[in-house]
Amino acid sequence: MKRAVFLKGLGAATLAPALVRAQGAYPEKQIRMVIPFSPGGTTDLLARAVGQHMQEAWGQVVVADNRAGANGVVAGDIVAKSAGDGYTLSTVAMGHAINPLIYKKLPYDGVNDFTPISLLATFPQLVLVHPSLPAKTLGELIELAKKSPKPLTYGSGGNGSSQHLAGALFAHMAGLTMTHVAYKGGNPAQLDLMAGNLDLVIIQPNAKEVVTSGKLRALAVSSTQRSPDYPDVPTVAEAGVPGYQSVAWYGLVGPKNMPADILKKLSAETIRAVAAPGARAVIATQGGVAVGSTPAEFTDFIVAERKRYEVIVREAGMVVE
Repeated sequence: MKRAVFLKGLGAATLAPALVRAQGAYPEKQIRMVIPFSPGGTTDLLARAVGQHMQEAWGQVVVADNRAGANGVVAGDIVAKSAGDGYTLSTVAMGHAINPLIYKKLPYDGVNDFTPISLLATFPQLVLVHPSLPAKTLGELIELAKKSPKPLTYGSGGNGSSQHLAGALFAHMAGLTMTHVAYKGGNPAQLDLMAGNLDLVIIQPNAKEVVTSGKLRALAVSSTQRSPDYPDVPTVAEAGVPGYQSVAWYGLVGPKNMPADILKKLSAETIRAVAAPGARAVIATQGGVAVGSTPAEFTDFIVAERKRYEVIVREAGMVVE
């Protein structure tokens, strides 16, 4: 377990006006931000940026609590069993929507034990390979995969993560057999690719420098449009797999039964947070698009994502007994 306080010292606690505290308005004490993946990845960086914004806006300490494991299930169990009073929050990734399809036995109700607060951002992903792999284009990668005596390996941030779903969808649509290797977060998967222990990942790199410096080679982008950060990199659809699209996304949730007034305040501040310099810098660095949404909009988005990947989860055999 790793914990960190976004702002240190007593100064932060003095930011909240005494009148607000006297009236008992939320928040009156420190907030716990549970992060479902290891430090250094997009989920972690975005959580910390949003947490720091809230801390500065409200004058209450926001504590980062990294609880990696099982594609967010470890963190999800903590949040689901917490009081819905607004003092336990969690950033989530695509696995939050997909886990109810993958795990037959979750320690919580993956649909009803959470309160969606806001969609934070969406991110196109890159098909990345190690420079030593003899594939300069996506077409060459597909041919290499078809001729290889053993399946190529692709890494992800966990079973059912955005990287896993992107890879499984790519393999399915390109007619390939590939071996999935799960990690506790996208960052460890990227690092293992850089070390030459994987053949590819489909991920948003947590630093543009890994591509521009040649540490990894970008073959295609997973969205329907090319990324402004990588204008010379074609989309997967352009490069040989028509109709392909898969983007990563991140949001903020809390436990069920959150009071309407607290939910409204959290949603409004989260929308301001993703528009603030800290979160925008994290999002821009990794080629994402800041969103910010109402709880209702985020709820509809989660439902749509779950329905969209239902078939690929079943066909790729992602279900865990």
